[in-house]
Amino acid sequence: MQRTPFHKILIANRGEIALRIIRTARRLGFGVVAVYSEADRDALHVRQADQAVRIGEAPPAQSYLNIAAIIAAAQATGADAVHPGYGFLAENAEFAQACNDAGLVFIGPSADAIRSMGNKAGAKALMQAAGVPCVPGYQGEDQRDDLMLAEAKRLGFPVMIKAVAGGGGRGMRLVRDIKTFPDMLRSARSEAAAAFGDGTVILEKAIDNPRHIEIQVFGDHHGNAIHLGERDCSVQRRHQKLVEEAPSPAVMPELRARMGAVAVQAVKALGYEGAGTLEFLLDSDGQFYFMEMNTRLQVEHPVTEAITGLDLVELQLRVAAGAPLPLRQEDVHWSGHAIEVRLCAEDAGRDFMPQSGRMALWQMPDSVRVEHALQSGTEISPYYDSMIAKLIGYGATREEARAKLICGLEQAVALGVTTNRAFLMACLRHRAFARGAATTAFIGTHRNELVAPAARLADIILCALLLHVSHACARAWRAGRSLAASFPTPLRFDIDGQLQECELLRERDGAYLANRDGETHRVEIDELDGELIRFRADGVTDSAVFLRADDRLYVQRRATTMTVRDASLAAPQSAANAGGDGKVRAALNGRVVAVLVRAGERVAAGQPVLTLEAMKMEHVHASGIAGTVAAIEVTEGEQVTTGRIVIEIAALS
Repeated sequence: MQRTPFHKILIANRGEIALRIIRTARRLGFGVVAVYSEADRDALHVRQADQAVRIGEAPPAQSYLNIAAIIAAAQATGADAVHPGYGFLAENAEFAQACNDAGLVFIGPSADAIRSMGNKAGAKALMQAAGVPCVPGYQGEDQRDDLMLAEAKRLGFPVMIKAVAGGGGRGMRLVRDIKTFPDMLRSARSEAAAAFGDGTVILEKAIDNPRHIEIQVFGDHHGNAIHLGERDCSVQRRHQKLVEEAPSPAVMPELRARMGAVAVQAVKALGYEGAGTLEFLLDSDGQFYFMEMNTRLQVEHPVTEAITGLDLVELQLRVAAGAPLPLRQEDVHWSGHAIEVRLCAEDAGRDFMPQSGRMALWQMPDSVRVEHALQSGTEISPYYDSMIAKLIGYGATREEARAKLICGLEQAVALGVTTNRAFLMACLRHRAFARGAATTAFIGTHRNELVAPAARLADIILCALLLHVSHACARAWRAGRSLAASFPTPLRFDIDGQLQECELLRERDGAYLANRDGETHRVEIDELDGELIRFRADGVTDSAVFLRADDRLYVQRRATTMTVRDASLAAPQSAANAGGDGKVRAALNGRVVAVLVRAGERVAAGQPVLTLEAMKMEHVHASGIAGTVAAIEVTEGEQVTTGRIVIEIAALS
């Protein structure tokens, strides 16, 4: 069948992937249309497109998951093709079919292929029929709670609960015992329904400490299919990838050829067109097991682009236009090594809790490839995924790629919203990752080593100095540095919630003596220019980036980022912040998806009482004390802001 040519592409997505698609589409001469929610009205992808259409309110169900609104936007702007990006509707067969029914080219596989492979249960059945090894599990249509529990018992704990639709770790839970299975099942279904519009799940037997290996494939309308090698995505938290690399340190040429052949065989059997990824678990004995197929472009596609020299978005567009793949399997060559990290707005020290708010200062390095859609002043919304950028390091060797990426992360500046930048650097520097030994257990095993330690003495002194000079004396310093000696200034402040004290004394030559716990250190400011400070501490020259915004001071020195609050005039901290007053407060902006207790019910300290959804993930809130539920201040479905009291517990007398 002859393919219909297209000239203008509507991008049914947001953020960095929308900008990534715009870049290639423009290079190839296509017009581009953006869609946006109310929360994204000022977003970069909106400003960089030729045209843009508002499709609804901030919640994804009212905007980026609204099929009718997206189709109407394409028709209103004269777009004749739709690129779904990844996430949202990218693996939704109904969306692909709706595009086709409206006369729009869907840049991706057919609706039938998405139904066959985008659904994890169906994909496993097809692969088992083809003789591909699969993880033992249950993927039946009967989803009754009692049956699911019986199947989990049959498989034996631990088991994985997985959403049949979508990906990105949403709707996925590792259940280690029968006691927690019912709550985990409810939570997985709820999260999957919110993210993908489908709460159906499957069960799989959990495999201990595997590697997560995926094979990038492409098929075209002419029956051709190739693979572009593997990516190792083993470094994960909450079953979501954080670090991806190609090639895998564990995959040798013979294994690559075997896994690639299995992947290509599946693509040809399906008559699959476009980009896709087959995901496998690789055990310590070199045996691999099919998990699922992602019928879309992956977040981590840049590492494959780096080692093959191909533009995967360009291949998608050419295949969608009906052209044959421009290369055969023997034409695919790999050179060098690439590693990608996902920079996320989350607090690694608080169980990777998503963060939202205003990114006050945002500067990305030129030394590595960066995919992002932010600028200083951008609001990070609580409604969408926490990933805000991808940084990709490439080198002739794995060690060169790793070193470049560490350097790039050190140069990246993100102040105003907590990110996982320091955590990513710790992952890349860890000895297990450095020698290529990381499995999916990497973060769980080494978490205490990877989470940033408490502020070091040098950081405490730097923060004290910046608090001092960022007040009125900064103008005097910039005016000429000829300042008279001062009396000692006691400073009381907290760094990331930890109270600190330090005393500063300015000397006649402009230097400072910092005294903490009886130790005195000499600090001299060499340069104070905008957000940059260059200083000498005990004879060692160093630099940092800082920004004062409202009542907070943000400081970044190499791998360390700190949020500082002046507490000199503040009252002592009470137990309320830890929930010790019986008030359960929302830990982040989000939507109440489940109230787990009733008024008058007795609860234990640490017992889950409420679940919030934010950035497409669920977050359980627990009681800080033992007592009785005195009041429930919210209802399911309600939006709450950080710090709001949601449940009150009366202590037992």
